[in-house]
Amino acid sequence: MSYRAPVKDMLFVMKELAGIDAVATLPGYEDAGYDTAAAVLEECAKFNEGVVAPLNWESDKNPSYFKDGHVTTAPGFKQAFRQFAEGGWQGLQHPVDFGGQGLPKLIHAACCEMVNSASISFALCPLLTDGAIEAMITAGTPEQQALFIPKMIDGSWTGTMNLTEPQAGSDLSAVRTRAEPQPDGTFKLFGTKIYITYGDHDLAGNIIHLVLARVVGAPEGVKGISLFICPKVLGDGTRNDVHCVSIEHKLGIKASPTAVLQFGDHGGAVATLVGQENRGLEYMFIMMNAARFGVGVQGIALAERAYQKAVGYARDRVQSRPVDGSLPAAAPIIHHPDVRRMLMTMRAHTEGCRAMALVGAAAFDAAHGHTDAEVRKQNQAFYEFLVPLIKGLSTEMALDVASLGVQVHGGMGYIEETGAAQYLRDAKILTIYEGTTAIQANDLVGRKTARDGGAVARGIAAQIEATEEELAARDSVACKTMARRLGAARVAFLDAVAFVAGGTKAQPNAVFAGSVPYLMLAGTTVAGWQMARALMIAEDAVAAGTDVPFMQAKIATARFYGDHILNKAAGLRDSIVEGADAVTALALESF
Repeated sequence: MSYRAPVKDMLFVMKELAGIDAVATLPGYEDAGYDTAAAVLEECAKFNEGVVAPLNWESDKNPSYFKDGHVTTAPGFKQAFRQFAEGGWQGLQHPVDFGGQGLPKLIHAACCEMVNSASISFALCPLLTDGAIEAMITAGTPEQQALFIPKMIDGSWTGTMNLTEPQAGSDLSAVRTRAEPQPDGTFKLFGTKIYITYGDHDLAGNIIHLVLARVVGAPEGVKGISLFICPKVLGDGTRNDVHCVSIEHKLGIKASPTAVLQFGDHGGAVATLVGQENRGLEYMFIMMNAARFGVGVQGIALAERAYQKAVGYARDRVQSRPVDGSLPAAAPIIHHPDVRRMLMTMRAHTEGCRAMALVGAAAFDAAHGHTDAEVRKQNQAFYEFLVPLIKGLSTEMALDVASLGVQVHGGMGYIEETGAAQYLRDAKILTIYEGTTAIQANDLVGRKTARDGGAVARGIAAQIEATEEELAARDSVACKTMARRLGAARVAFLDAVAFVAGGTKAQPNAVFAGSVPYLMLAGTTVAGWQMARALMIAEDAVAAGTDVPFMQAKIATARFYGDHILNKAAGLRDSIVEGADAVTALALESF
């Protein structure tokens, strides 16, 4: 089945939940209201359905490869990337001053979902370039910005981020790549970086590597890390001393070249410092946060593609009579209740996480563009709280949804030729790169909950409670049931917040034993809150006779979310607050 972008659902969320019209009141976004969003999303859908999506299956079978020191990307990628760049998609959210379109993150996030649904392997290149651009906008000099950003926006060059080393993994305090100062103010880099997405390729004329390294004599640990720009090709056209020595053979995202890069084997790779020495981690986290949000969107994108694939199969596959006897002979499996349950689980998870991500994107826009400093501050805190939820929950649910997609296909799902298995293989990396789920959970516990004593979390809970009151005041059974489900989830969430905020120092092992369940509880509750808001809007639309089939589907999906996903909140709460001892009870030697 070919991919069809869920433009209608995206626009519903953007208008009714994320507030695209409010975003359009922000300075610089006056022309970025609903009509603009609709036009951009329609064009984006055409491009990704027609150009990128057809490459996904073939590129998995014939992926990028490394030979004679060069990476050749999958067939069709080079032409598609050129069209992507010419269409202005790389510059969608970046400043007009550098050749971008200056659109809000809210519109960009929806477009990112489409390109990732079309092909995650293809979409990874622009995702990393976006992060590199954001880091340069924040910390680069005017000269660096003028030199690099326009070329990255127009697709002439692409960007990478180089953190991981063989001995370091996620512990960046162990980074050993060395930066030696030169008399002309540049630096020479020496070291090895691994897992570098699109670290080498043939899509563009140059690759701009952003590299974490230690200036000679810098302090040990994270305090001594600096950030450098290290182009593959130098300004005079000569090859810099950074070389791809291999690419990884992976479970999934096979068409995305994941490189091992060697810096300085032939005298040193020429690089320039970004910002100030020893503040590299701070700058890199700008890229990381952009990438974490982007990976969460990848999870939503992959779940959407797996869901569409499963629905298509369930409509076509004829097997067994319906249990209620409604048909006299074998029927398409979409008639069977358990298949419907699986498809609804896939749909509800995807729509809940999409709503959460787009609401988060709108908060990002307000945090950066609102004229009121207090409103900016509130939106920044809200967005920062949501980032680990968007990354952690959306990627874990993508793995579950892709697995359900295989299950809907039955034995045929386990056969590569049907294509369902590719989504499962591709999904696994999403819970790992840009920080594993545990790292997102540690961030949620430490920086986002314990640091402020749970203040932001409780503020979100107060907003959820207001939605519960709106639901309870309505006549419909669906709304009253959702009010109960959402209220129970909110209480469970608040219990977990109190446990986390109060116990991080006193009983760290107990708190961190439940960190991932806490992330799942928080994310499930926030996504459920958005589904509850959607339920009320959809009911009003049905009562008014507006777009009735779509709105009835929205009501049914929200009801399912409440009855089958949100209702798991109490169990997560128990695991967090009461289950820590069971995590650490087994003696180490007994494993």
